[in-house]
Amino acid sequence: MSGRGGRTTDRSGPVLLGVRHHGPGSARAVRAALEQCTPAAVLIEGPPEADELVPLAAHEEMRPPVALLAHAQDDPGRAAFWPLAEFSPEWVAMRWALEHGVPVRFIDLPAAHSLAGGDDGETADGGTGEQEGGDQEAGEQGAGAAEVRIDPIGVLAETAGYDDPERWWEDVVEHRGGEGAGADALAPFAALAEAMAALRETYGDGGHDRDPVREAHMRLRLRAARKEFGDDLAVVCGAWHVPALAQRTTMTADRQLLKGLPKVKAAVTWVPWTHRRLSRRSGYGAGIASPGWYGHLFSAPDRPVERWLTKVAGLLREEDYAVSSAHVIEAVRLAEGLATVRGRPLAGLTELDDAVRAVMGDGTDAPSLLIHDRLVVGEVLGEVPEDAPAVPLQRDIARSQRTLRLKPEALERELELDLRKETDAGRSRLLHRLRLLGIPWGEPTRSRGSTGTFRETWRLRWEPELAVRVAEAGIWGTTVLSAATAKAASEAAGAAHLAEVTALAERCLLAELPDALPVVMQALSDRAALDADVGHLAQALPALVRSVRYGDVRGTDAAALREVATGLAERVFVGLPPACPGLDADGAADMRGHLDATHQAVGLLGQPDTERRPEGNGLRTRWAGVLRAVSERDTVPGLLRGRATRLLLDDGELGDGGAERLMGLALSPGTPPTDAAGWIEGFVGGGDGGMLLVHDERLLALVDGWLTGVPDAAFTDVLPLLRRTFAEYESGVRRTLGELVRRGPATAPRHPAGDAPDAAVPGFGPGLDRDRAAAVLPTLRMLLGIGQHGFGDDPPESPRPADDLTGART
Repeated sequence: MSGRGGRTTDRSGPVLLGVRHHGPGSARAVRAALEQCTPAAVLIEGPPEADELVPLAAHEEMRPPVALLAHAQDDPGRAAFWPLAEFSPEWVAMRWALEHGVPVRFIDLPAAHSLAGGDDGETADGGTGEQEGGDQEAGEQGAGAAEVRIDPIGVLAETAGYDDPERWWEDVVEHRGGEGAGADALAPFAALAEAMAALRETYGDGGHDRDPVREAHMRLRLRAARKEFGDDLAVVCGAWHVPALAQRTTMTADRQLLKGLPKVKAAVTWVPWTHRRLSRRSGYGAGIASPGWYGHLFSAPDRPVERWLTKVAGLLREEDYAVSSAHVIEAVRLAEGLATVRGRPLAGLTELDDAVRAVMGDGTDAPSLLIHDRLVVGEVLGEVPEDAPAVPLQRDIARSQRTLRLKPEALERELELDLRKETDAGRSRLLHRLRLLGIPWGEPTRSRGSTGTFRETWRLRWEPELAVRVAEAGIWGTTVLSAATAKAASEAAGAAHLAEVTALAERCLLAELPDALPVVMQALSDRAALDADVGHLAQALPALVRSVRYGDVRGTDAAALREVATGLAERVFVGLPPACPGLDADGAADMRGHLDATHQAVGLLGQPDTERRPEGNGLRTRWAGVLRAVSERDTVPGLLRGRATRLLLDDGELGDGGAERLMGLALSPGTPPTDAAGWIEGFVGGGDGGMLLVHDERLLALVDGWLTGVPDAAFTDVLPLLRRTFAEYESGVRRTLGELVRRGPATAPRHPAGDAPDAAVPGFGPGLDRDRAAAVLPTLRMLLGIGQHGFGDDPPESPRPADDLTGART
């Protein structure tokens, strides 16, 4: 075989155009070379199964960046991508061929072999990466890209005296325009082919073990194309492969390399891609550092520096930076001056970033970070026409997206939904069903606004990898509803724990899967009847109770769920007190979580709607009895007794002095110090425990008195527990508690009528200090917008006694 990149139109043999993938300089050079040599056919590095998809590249609805997605039909998770951007040489060659009616053939190793992998289980390489041996983007379930050992660009840059391969490549290729009219468009490819030949002579295959197999297949496809179209061919491939394709070998030797390769049945289609996924930080083997910048270099007709800084100024103005035209002019001058001083043919990103920081950012990095995310990398999402092959599930998702006006976007955004609106309810159903199918287009998040049950907040971002997830989920059904229903039923049958089934019931309600819910409910009843572990029951209860609540909100009949939840709660009530005694520290900590979860669940399940649900108050009453039993049993760890006491106090179930009595017993001299410290952690642990002590100095005095009486030998044992408890409080709460302790026992205020002070109990006084309460009324009136001299309809001129709380003491 023969063929050199530098041959002119009187060449003999194919023209080999070695490129750097996703390089705008290479893309421009490829277009110029094709215009000069006008081949009869164009051969491109890529999976041959995609030959039939080439015409879609000319479709008016096709918008790069896009990618060829290949996946094994019997294992859709085993997949590979071949991404293409507007500035990718392969994309430019494909579009040129379509515009000129020239046939296109892909010549890389077929995806059928690539996806089957070798004995080492690797997913095949996709062939569009910079380091040709491991250059595909692997699917979520596929193996990772092969290890890259030799970086051709890095070696050439080091040889040229550069410490940064990207900087060398930009100076030599990307930042240099054409050489003027009459220049040989093939000359740059000849120079690059010569450099790669020297590298291949030194390093062989560079450690890329699969390259010889791929290159053997490329040579076979090239021979077949020469028989079909003659020698007037152009081959666009990674520059690393050019010496191997120009090498003289026999067809028998090449076929021998391909003999015995494993094979699977593969499907190929076009999918949208993003600039972010083209960037190196995404983990893509052929990634580039600045896809947005490269896209700008490729598309800017002239004056790329001025046009780029104009974009930067527009972005900064949108973000309320004060940037004027004078800033742009000065930044251009500085960037060009820096490029001249540094010996660069054109100001690169380094110079532009320095200029923006100095001129537009006042020396700070904040604008640079914004520019990097929004412009240097960018959040461009490509588009693929509906004519592209797709699994039925993908088509149903696309129809739903159009109907619900929910367009996929690469930029992350928040979506607020009001479930009382039909469109928003439909969006919620779609997002929940996709999550159940393992397609996390949206993730629920906490709303910064309303927290009502009719509100949902989602964080949306469409990632290219979701195309693989859609292909995987296609085995469950042809529509989102049928697929989600089938998968929910399968998960219910295979769930190993009761909590998994209750969580699945909640998801079925959120996704509105009426046909799946009976199956899930049957599995829930079966597992609940067999599971006697109170911890498992307590873990399962919260999700089930939330399901009941969601069913009420969304108009779903949740009577069966409520019946199961109530029965589950009753079993927790019976099993929890016997399960608490004798627990070690770790077991007590776990059981405390079960106490809190059950308490919250009972609060939701037993809402005081006694007219419609008379069982509600009964559940709460029985739960209070369980908490009392836990709080008063000496054999229960102090952590649990303290937590049960706190929950009773919060629900108003202890009455006057009840908390003080239980605390006094827990902190009595006969209680082991570590158990007493655990009681304190359970009672006042958490972020709100400090406020309880701040507002009830009687409880604080009991804690303080106990702490001062702890023996020295035991103090080091209780200190870590107390430190953990009080470290959860906000700094202001801790400071207030310190001031209260330093002040010592408070003296109860004297009653206005002259009653003797209650000096025996520090803290709150026995009555209300009317004078102190009246002092806050002017501020309260101002906040509430009430007249200065009275409340309500009282005449402002009516005088009021000084000790009357409805009057004002000014």
